[in-house]
Amino acid sequence: MTMGAQTALAAQVEAAAKSAGLQVISSEAGTDFSGNPTTRFTLGLASNPAKTETLELSEKFDLDRADLKAEVAQYLAESTKRLQNPRPDCFFTLHGLPLRFSNFAWPFHTSTSGADTYLVHGEVWLEDGQPAVLHAKVSASMTLTFAEIIKAPEQPFAESFIYNAVRKTMDQGQLELVKSGNRQPVPVTTRYFSSWKKQFNFNDTNEQQRRDYVAGRVFWLSGVLGEGQQVWLLDPREAQYVNTTVAELKKAADSLAKEGLIQLSADGEYATPTAALMGRQAQYEAEVAAQLAFIKPAFNEEMRAGHTNM
Repeated sequence: MTMGAQTALAAQVEAAAKSAGLQVISSEAGTDFSGNPTTRFTLGLASNPAKTETLELSEKFDLDRADLKAEVAQYLAESTKRLQNPRPDCFFTLHGLPLRFSNFAWPFHTSTSGADTYLVHGEVWLEDGQPAVLHAKVSASMTLTFAEIIKAPEQPFAESFIYNAVRKTMDQGQLELVKSGNRQPVPVTTRYFSSWKKQFNFNDTNEQQRRDYVAGRVFWLSGVLGEGQQVWLLDPREAQYVNTTVAELKKAADSLAKEGLIQLSADGEYATPTAALMGRQAQYEAEVAAQLAFIKPAFNEEMRAGHTNM
């Protein structure tokens, strides 16, 4: 990356981060999967610089473009709130798995196999309060048709739907958490996007499912992994994952608070678990065990036992 381009991008990111309540802790030159130059920024909360996240952008990215600026600002504003979570790198699946997302190598790169796809690699780890062992190395592939939907193949424009596609693929039993293994595919196609609604489509949910989902998030991300620190409930990324609105998530949270399962913050955006919710530990641990059994391919066991006609 030329010094001028790196300096210009750094100035753009610094200004955008400051507007969102973040600060640039550090920046360094990097390369993407194909060896193209990038800049890797460590962003921290202005109010608590110890809470950080990584933002990696390609050399050609121009944050001052009018058609990109607003969406990047929204991404950074959401990051500011998400960084107030005790474990901002951890997410929860609709079927009960607490997961940590790490080592995603942005931006997208083109496939080296000749396929007309863009790829991003990363890792997903089971985080259930025990030492992290089970994980999946993932390769999320975005078709050229799908790529036309997003404004740029960069982290601020794709991180949410990629994380949600990974969770959706896990929900479907098409990703296995293992102690070691090769990369597993996560296909991201136009089936995840409604062209007439102009919005992403992952998991249809009803009111009860959303209540259960919010309760599970608070149990794991605050009660188990977060030492009882508050978790942001009104995250648009979570609303996208369960095909709902932030307003509906707020409705679910209010219902749980009235039931005495969560304690809401004064602004109603964050929550911690009550003793009543933490008393459901056996239920949540059973859900994890059931989902781990579901995503473990049965054919592997059959092949190990010699039950195969290959």
